[in-house]
Amino acid sequence: MNLIRSEFLKLRTTSAWWLFTIGVAVLWALAFAANTFGTYVTLHPEKFAGPEGPQGDQVEAVANVDFTSIASNLYTSGQFFGLLFAMLLGILLITSEFQHQTLTTTFLTTPRRSSVVAAKLAVSAVGGVFFWFITTLLSVPGGAIFLSSEGQSAHLGDTEVLKAVGLNLLAFCLWGIFGLGFGVLIRSQIGATVTAAVLYVIGTFAVSIIFELLAAWQGDWIRKFDVIVPSIASAVMVSGTQLPDHPPQWVGAAILIGYAVVAGTIGTLILRRRDIS
Repeated sequence: MNLIRSEFLKLRTTSAWWLFTIGVAVLWALAFAANTFGTYVTLHPEKFAGPEGPQGDQVEAVANVDFTSIASNLYTSGQFFGLLFAMLLGILLITSEFQHQTLTTTFLTTPRRSSVVAAKLAVSAVGGVFFWFITTLLSVPGGAIFLSSEGQSAHLGDTEVLKAVGLNLLAFCLWGIFGLGFGVLIRSQIGATVTAAVLYVIGTFAVSIIFELLAAWQGDWIRKFDVIVPSIASAVMVSGTQLPDHPPQWVGAAILIGYAVVAGTIGTLILRRRDIS
């Protein structure tokens, strides 16, 4: 507990946590606005159709809309960029020690390196929980108000909605752990943060495009394999209902847990053996 408190002290005495919090809040607002607008277009196609009015398939889609899935999507708004910040926070927890050359002092004070890494992993996970709390605290009231304006209940008693929110919490925790492992592999703070951000944002869209091209060539069945990408596994894991052409939620959860376990284990083993003098 002393190690965990010391890691929290290191985090609180820098500006990273509140800058990240502002970033999460701003990007959540953009994501929530996009989700609500997209949902509104889906529910009111007549307002966005041409002079001939909505087509038959659009009317049928509105009649068969799944509000449980909509509520799950609204209540997990901001996940994509929130997970990015959770990962970056985990990266900073370890790379800042390399940058400011304080890791030697840390290990001299606590020779059991595994305990130090365990404390950092715990704080990384808690940092992810904090970002989840911010996004959920904003998403649930906002989503409930939007659903109420559409004549719907908040659906907060639905099992699928609660499961989506709970699995979203798990995703934030795991991405914090994943970030710490990534930071161990690339010791440069700038190098690690830039590389992680580029791989996360650009890599996710690039892989999605690649699988879309493969699906057009080989068939829709191949889309289910894009779940091997961590960010897509997160989306599959928190989907209120199974996404089209994708495996069930538990597959995404298993893959993401696997990445976090591997990243945490590799990070621990490297730090236990690495010469940091």
